[in-house]
Amino acid sequence: MNSNLRTGDTVLVIAGKDKGKTGKILSSDSTKNRVVVEGVNIVHKHTKPRSQKDRGGIKKVEAGIDVSNVMLVCPSCNKATRIGHAFDEKGNKHRACKHCGAYIDGEKKARVKKEAKKEKDAVKKVEKAEGKEKAKPAPKKTAVKSESAKVDSANKVASTTRRKAPAQKSQGK
Repeated sequence: MNSNLRTGDTVLVIAGKDKGKTGKILSSDSTKNRVVVEGVNIVHKHTKPRSQKDRGGIKKVEAGIDVSNVMLVCPSCNKATRIGHAFDEKGNKHRACKHCGAYIDGEKKARVKKEAKKEKDAVKKVEKAEGKEKAKPAPKKTAVKSESAKVDSANKVASTTRRKAPAQKSQGK
């Protein structure tokens, strides 16, 4: 499953014992659909000493939580948001905020694309109106073919376009 969340994104926990907390994604596991968020889902890990320098004991560590329990926080409007996708002027695809339209990866806004489209549509309307005012070009004159030439060309087209239908197989029951 593609979660659209990446390491370093700030997320808000929307379900579970740490609901309402925010933190950065430290790591993600796409096969298990889990992310490790900084300061969220703290568990106690019992460790055994492996050498004389290494001390054992109980350590507090962040454990993974399901991707469905977090929402991305938009860096520009600071709201937890769903993730949309938008294309910039160069045709590159970016993650975009559903609230404000800002690119999550970049600095420009996705709304710029919509405004550019509106301008383009307005220009097309103006060109279309100007096109109606211009005189229509005269239709091209075609030479009149003789009756025998028409029949010959029709037979050539008919013979090249005809194909035999594939033989249908009978289905036995």
